[in-house]
Amino acid sequence: MKSAVVGYISFCWQCIRISFRGTRLYFLWMTLLSVIALLGLNAYCKQFVHGLVTTGMTDQVSWGMYIANFTFLVGLAAAAVMLVIPVYVYRNMDLHDVVIFGELFAVAAIIMCIMFVTADLGRPDRFHHLLLRINFPMSMLTWDVFALNGYLLLNLHICGYLLYTAYRGRKPTKLFYIPFVFIAIFWAVSIHTVTAFLYVGLGSRPMWNSAIIGPRFLASAFAAGPAFIILTLQIVRRFTTHEVKDEALFTLRRIIQVAMIINIFLLVCELFTEFYTDSAHLASIEYLFFGLGDHKALVPWIWTAMAMNMTSVILLMLPVSQSIRFLNVACVLAIFGIWIEKGMGLIIPAFVPTPLGEIVEYAPTWNETLVCFGIWAFGILFYTMSVRVAVPILSGELTYKLVKARNGGEAVASAAAGQ
Repeated sequence: MKSAVVGYISFCWQCIRISFRGTRLYFLWMTLLSVIALLGLNAYCKQFVHGLVTTGMTDQVSWGMYIANFTFLVGLAAAAVMLVIPVYVYRNMDLHDVVIFGELFAVAAIIMCIMFVTADLGRPDRFHHLLLRINFPMSMLTWDVFALNGYLLLNLHICGYLLYTAYRGRKPTKLFYIPFVFIAIFWAVSIHTVTAFLYVGLGSRPMWNSAIIGPRFLASAFAAGPAFIILTLQIVRRFTTHEVKDEALFTLRRIIQVAMIINIFLLVCELFTEFYTDSAHLASIEYLFFGLGDHKALVPWIWTAMAMNMTSVILLMLPVSQSIRFLNVACVLAIFGIWIEKGMGLIIPAFVPTPLGEIVEYAPTWNETLVCFGIWAFGILFYTMSVRVAVPILSGELTYKLVKARNGGEAVASAAAGQ
């Protein structure tokens, strides 16, 4: 028992040590992210002191960039599933060695989700009201809190256990992680479904009162998530010794192809239903795509997103996407297109016009934007450090035996020097 505790403490200490070691480029990247994160923290401190008046949100538009980023990141958190399913369900070994990077990114994405929700709370000290007994089980917010934190714990366990066993030079016991992997698959779907239900269940916002919102969330998540993973895996391959095969990237490409087509098809179905039937929330959709009178703030955003998504689908369907360069272009377009569609294109127009018919447009303030950049920088910083730790452990460059041997050699050298 004592040996196990000592071994785990050694593992944690070595993880901390190696995360602060690297090349000059690594330190430059970490410094840049740290500066942006600190600027975001300073902006949040101003918001904490003065309240949400420092943001562009109003009584009419009470959700803005924070919830838009939260919605998008919940989808990215499901990216891990797109690596786990082929490996553990269909036995695709091309992705076996990189599945841990998807799990680590899921952890980083959920941490950012929680930070964005905290930033959106006008009184974060009253967060416990979400968990009060009177709110459960009727409150979807309470369900979302449980779903997000449960998914975070699942991925922390899977990542931590696999890395620790690799560090100790042991084969992982399937009983200790395989059941949690399959639970995480269903949980990943649930976090996005529950998030969709948050919007669908708000009767006063007709734009969200559609059963198709949930499937659209999942389709866009299963496109943007793997697209982000493709880009990060190439960075891992470029700047570390870890081998990432092209077959792994093209497996994810096939997933993105299907998910993007489904996402666009569902969007077309939604637009046909609203414009053809002249439904209750046509005003919000019309404001989003064409504007209402002189109010056209979101029109450039949504048409840019549509152009990005369509270009991405065309590239993915053509043989040119078998080239890594064009695949990267398609992934970048998909990520930004879906971010706009699920963020500015979904959250903001549901508040315009209001149930009373008022048209109040929303624009994020500089302070609000800094908070968003700061949270993203912190999440990417956490993910970078996690990958920096994972790569040498998975490649066998950092193991308990090597650390023990090195420490023993240093002790002998120190004793010899003392004599």
